[in-house]
Amino acid sequence: MSEPRKVQLQPAYVLHHRPYRDTSRILELFTRDYGRVSVFARGARSARKAGTALTSILQPFNRLLVSWSGKGEAGQLTAAEFDGSVAALPPDRLVSGFYLNELLLKLFARHDGHPDVFALYGGTLEALKVDAEGVRPLRLFEKRLLDALGYGLALEREVGSERPLEQRYAYRYRFDQGATRIEGVAEGVDIFSGRTLLAVAREDFADAAVCAEARTLLRAALDRCLDGKELNTREVMLALRRRRD
Repeated sequence: MSEPRKVQLQPAYVLHHRPYRDTSRILELFTRDYGRVSVFARGARSARKAGTALTSILQPFNRLLVSWSGKGEAGQLTAAEFDGSVAALPPDRLVSGFYLNELLLKLFARHDGHPDVFALYGGTLEALKVDAEGVRPLRLFEKRLLDALGYGLALEREVGSERPLEQRYAYRYRFDQGATRIEGVAEGVDIFSGRTLLAVAREDFADAAVCAEARTLLRAALDRCLDGKELNTREVMLALRRRRD
Protein backbone atom coordinates (compact mmCIF):
# COMPACT_ATOMS: atom_id res chain seq x y z
CA MET A 1 0.00 0.00 0.00
CA SER A 2 1.46 3.37 -1.05
CA GLU A 3 1.27 6.20 1.39
CA PRO A 4 -1.20 8.93 0.34
CA ARG A 5 0.37 12.17 -0.86
CA LYS A 6 -1.35 14.27 1.80
CA VAL A 7 -2.75 13.17 5.14
CA GLN A 8 -4.39 15.66 7.47
CA LEU A 9 -4.89 15.44 11.25
CA GLN A 10 -4.34 11.71 11.59
CA PRO A 11 -4.46 10.34 15.17
CA ALA A 12 -0.98 9.05 15.98
CA TYR A 13 1.63 8.22 18.60
CA VAL A 14 5.41 8.54 18.33
CA LEU A 15 6.98 5.11 18.77
CA HIS A 16 10.58 6.13 18.20
CA HIS A 17 12.61 9.12 17.02
CA ARG A 18 16.21 9.67 16.05
CA PRO A 19 18.28 12.67 14.96
CA TYR A 20 18.55 13.53 11.28
CA ARG A 21 21.16 16.02 10.11
CA ASP A 22 21.63 19.09 12.30
CA THR A 23 18.14 20.18 13.27
CA SER A 24 15.70 17.46 12.21
CA ARG A 25 14.38 14.11 13.36
CA ILE A 26 13.10 10.94 11.76
CA LEU A 27 9.93 9.78 13.50
CA GLU A 28 8.39 6.34 13.57
CA LEU A 29 4.68 6.94 14.07
CA PHE A 30 1.86 4.51 14.81
CA THR A 31 -1.24 5.97 13.21
CA ARG A 32 -4.86 4.93 13.43
CA ASP A 33 -5.55 4.43 9.73
CA TYR A 34 -2.12 3.94 8.14
CA GLY A 35 -0.30 1.88 10.76
CA ARG A 36 3.42 2.50 11.08
CA VAL A 37 4.63 5.54 9.16
CA SER A 38 8.08 7.15 8.94
CA VAL A 39 8.23 10.93 8.56
CA PHE A 40 10.92 13.61 8.57
CA ALA A 41 10.30 16.35 11.12
CA ARG A 42 12.42 19.20 9.83
CA GLY A 43 13.53 21.75 12.42
CA ALA A 44 12.34 19.56 15.32
CA ARG A 45 15.78 19.85 16.96
CA SER A 46 16.24 23.52 16.29
CA ALA A 47 17.00 25.83 19.20
CA ARG A 48 14.44 28.26 17.89
CA LYS A 49 11.11 28.63 19.69
CA ALA A 50 9.17 26.75 17.02
CA GLY A 51 11.62 23.85 17.14
CA THR A 52 11.47 23.67 20.93
CA ALA A 53 7.67 23.63 20.88
CA LEU A 54 7.63 20.88 18.25
CA THR A 55 10.08 18.79 20.29
CA SER A 56 7.81 18.95 23.35
CA ILE A 57 4.88 17.73 21.26
CA LEU A 58 6.66 14.93 19.38
CA GLN A 59 7.35 12.73 22.38
CA PRO A 60 6.41 9.10 22.91
CA PHE A 61 3.07 8.40 24.63
CA ASN A 62 1.49 11.73 23.62
CA ARG A 63 -1.69 11.21 21.60
CA LEU A 64 -1.31 13.49 18.60
CA LEU A 65 -2.95 14.70 15.43
CA VAL A 66 -0.33 14.72 12.69
CA SER A 67 -0.29 15.80 9.06
CA TRP A 68 2.27 14.80 6.44
CA SER A 69 2.83 14.80 2.72
CA GLY A 70 4.88 12.72 0.32
CA LYS A 71 4.73 9.27 -1.19
CA GLY A 72 6.95 6.29 -0.56
CA GLU A 73 8.79 5.01 2.48
CA ALA A 74 9.01 8.33 4.35
CA GLY A 75 6.92 11.48 4.23
CA GLN A 76 7.42 15.05 5.35
CA LEU A 77 5.72 16.09 8.58
CA THR A 78 3.71 19.25 7.94
CA ALA A 79 1.91 19.73 11.28
CA ALA A 80 1.50 18.16 14.72
CA GLU A 81 -0.65 19.02 17.70
CA PHE A 82 -1.90 17.39 20.88
CA ASP A 83 -5.12 15.38 20.50
CA GLY A 84 -6.84 16.38 23.72
CA SER A 85 -5.32 16.74 27.15
CA VAL A 86 -1.91 15.27 27.93
CA ALA A 87 -1.11 13.21 31.04
CA ALA A 88 2.41 11.81 31.17
CA LEU A 89 3.21 8.20 32.03
CA PRO A 90 4.55 7.92 35.60
CA PRO A 91 8.35 7.51 35.61
CA ASP A 92 8.13 3.92 36.85
CA ARG A 93 5.91 2.99 33.88
CA LEU A 94 8.12 4.41 31.13
CA VAL A 95 9.92 1.11 30.49
CA SER A 96 6.54 -0.60 30.14
CA GLY A 97 5.51 2.04 27.62
CA PHE A 98 8.68 1.55 25.61
CA TYR A 99 8.05 -2.20 25.69
CA LEU A 100 4.71 -1.62 23.96
CA ASN A 101 6.41 0.63 21.41
CA GLU A 102 9.10 -1.95 20.67
CA LEU A 103 6.49 -4.64 20.08
CA LEU A 104 4.65 -2.46 17.58
CA LEU A 105 7.88 -1.51 15.81
CA LYS A 106 8.99 -5.10 15.40
CA LEU A 107 5.67 -6.81 14.72
CA PHE A 108 4.03 -4.48 12.19
CA ALA A 109 5.09 -3.54 8.68
CA ARG A 110 4.82 0.05 7.52
CA HIS A 111 1.62 1.35 5.92
CA ASP A 112 -0.57 -1.47 7.27
CA GLY A 113 -3.45 0.04 9.23
CA HIS A 114 -4.74 -1.60 12.40
CA PRO A 115 -7.32 0.70 14.04
CA ASP A 116 -8.10 -2.01 16.61
CA VAL A 117 -4.45 -2.19 17.72
CA PHE A 118 -4.24 1.61 17.76
CA ALA A 119 -7.20 1.71 20.16
CA LEU A 120 -5.69 -1.13 22.23
CA TYR A 121 -2.38 0.71 22.50
CA GLY A 122 -4.02 3.96 23.58
CA GLY A 123 -6.19 2.19 26.15
CA THR A 124 -3.16 0.38 27.55
CA LEU A 125 -1.25 3.63 28.01
CA GLU A 126 -4.19 5.06 29.94
CA ALA A 127 -4.40 1.92 32.09
CA LEU A 128 -0.68 2.10 32.86
CA LYS A 129 -1.23 5.56 34.32
CA VAL A 130 -3.74 4.38 36.91
CA ASP A 131 -3.20 0.65 37.54
CA ALA A 132 -1.72 0.05 40.98
CA GLU A 133 0.91 -2.45 39.85
CA GLY A 134 1.19 -1.70 36.14
CA VAL A 135 1.39 -5.41 35.28
CA ARG A 136 -2.17 -6.33 34.37
CA PRO A 137 -2.39 -3.83 31.48
CA LEU A 138 0.71 -5.42 29.91
CA ARG A 139 -0.71 -8.94 30.09
CA LEU A 140 -4.01 -7.79 28.60
CA PHE A 141 -2.18 -5.94 25.82
CA GLU A 142 -0.09 -9.02 24.98
CA LYS A 143 -3.13 -11.29 24.89
CA ARG A 144 -5.22 -8.97 22.70
CA LEU A 145 -2.26 -8.18 20.46
CA LEU A 146 -1.88 -11.91 19.72
CA ASP A 147 -5.58 -12.03 18.86
CA ALA A 148 -5.19 -9.06 16.50
CA LEU A 149 -2.19 -10.67 14.80
CA GLY A 150 -4.13 -13.86 14.14
CA TYR A 151 -2.14 -15.85 16.72
CA GLY A 152 -4.74 -15.99 19.47
CA LEU A 153 -4.35 -18.84 21.95
CA ALA A 154 -6.75 -21.80 22.23
CA LEU A 155 -7.28 -21.81 25.98
CA GLU A 156 -10.63 -23.37 26.79
CA ARG A 157 -10.54 -26.95 25.45
CA GLU A 158 -7.98 -29.71 25.18
CA VAL A 159 -6.53 -30.43 21.79
CA GLY A 160 -7.86 -33.63 20.26
CA SER A 161 -10.41 -34.63 22.90
CA GLU A 162 -12.12 -31.21 23.05
CA ARG A 163 -12.62 -31.68 26.81
CA PRO A 164 -13.04 -28.35 28.62
CA LEU A 165 -9.93 -27.29 30.54
CA GLU A 166 -10.20 -27.57 34.31
CA GLN A 167 -8.48 -25.43 36.92
CA ARG A 168 -7.24 -28.43 38.97
CA TYR A 169 -5.11 -29.93 36.19
CA ALA A 170 -1.79 -28.96 34.66
CA TYR A 171 -1.42 -28.77 30.88
CA ARG A 172 1.34 -28.85 28.35
CA TYR A 173 0.74 -25.99 25.91
CA ARG A 174 2.08 -26.21 22.35
CA PHE A 175 1.41 -23.11 20.31
CA ASP A 176 0.88 -25.01 17.07
CA GLN A 177 -1.63 -27.38 18.70
CA GLY A 178 -3.07 -26.30 22.05
CA ALA A 179 -3.36 -27.68 25.57
CA THR A 180 -2.87 -31.33 26.56
CA ARG A 181 -3.61 -32.54 30.09
CA ILE A 182 -0.64 -33.78 32.11
CA GLU A 183 -1.11 -37.07 33.90
CA GLY A 184 1.09 -37.17 36.99
CA VAL A 185 3.91 -34.73 37.69
CA ALA A 186 5.77 -32.85 34.95
CA GLU A 187 8.02 -29.83 34.70
CA GLY A 188 8.96 -27.60 31.80
CA VAL A 189 8.61 -24.13 30.35
CA ASP A 190 5.57 -25.31 28.38
CA ILE A 191 3.64 -26.56 31.45
CA PHE A 192 0.87 -24.29 32.77
CA SER A 193 -1.90 -24.65 35.30
CA GLY A 194 -5.46 -24.94 34.08
CA ARG A 195 -6.25 -22.06 36.41
CA THR A 196 -3.89 -19.76 34.53
CA LEU A 197 -4.98 -20.86 31.05
CA LEU A 198 -8.64 -20.28 31.88
CA ALA A 199 -7.88 -16.93 33.52
CA VAL A 200 -6.02 -15.76 30.39
CA ALA A 201 -8.99 -16.89 28.27
CA ARG A 202 -11.26 -14.72 30.48
CA GLU A 203 -8.70 -11.89 30.46
CA ASP A 204 -8.69 -12.03 34.25
CA PHE A 205 -5.27 -10.96 35.52
CA ALA A 206 -6.28 -9.93 39.03
CA ASP A 207 -4.30 -12.70 40.77
CA ALA A 208 -0.55 -12.08 41.03
CA ALA A 209 0.40 -15.76 40.65
CA VAL A 210 -1.76 -16.12 37.54
CA CYS A 211 -0.28 -12.92 36.15
CA ALA A 212 3.27 -14.21 36.62
CA GLU A 213 2.58 -17.53 34.89
CA ALA A 214 0.64 -15.76 32.14
CA ARG A 215 3.70 -13.61 31.44
CA THR A 216 5.69 -16.73 30.54
CA LEU A 217 2.91 -18.05 28.30
CA LEU A 218 2.16 -14.80 26.48
CA ARG A 219 5.76 -13.79 25.92
CA ALA A 220 6.61 -17.23 24.55
CA ALA A 221 3.70 -16.81 22.13
CA LEU A 222 4.94 -13.36 21.11
CA ASP A 223 8.44 -14.75 20.57
CA ARG A 224 7.03 -16.96 17.82
CA CYS A 225 5.63 -13.85 16.12
CA LEU A 226 8.90 -11.95 16.58
CA ASP A 227 10.77 -14.74 14.77
CA GLY A 228 14.07 -14.25 16.55
CA LYS A 229 13.94 -10.46 16.94
CA GLU A 230 15.21 -9.45 20.36
CA LEU A 231 13.38 -6.96 22.58
CA ASN A 232 15.79 -4.65 24.38
CA THR A 233 13.10 -3.46 26.79
CA ARG A 234 12.64 -6.99 28.12
CA GLU A 235 16.23 -7.00 29.30
CA VAL A 236 15.73 -3.64 31.01
CA MET A 237 12.55 -4.84 32.71
CA LEU A 238 14.28 -8.02 33.88
CA ALA A 239 17.19 -6.03 35.31
CA LEU A 240 14.77 -3.74 37.18
CA ARG A 241 12.93 -6.75 38.59
CA ARG A 242 16.16 -8.28 39.80
CA ARG A 243 17.13 -5.01 41.46
CA ARG A 244 13.78 -4.83 43.27
CA ASP A 245 14.12 -8.45 44.40
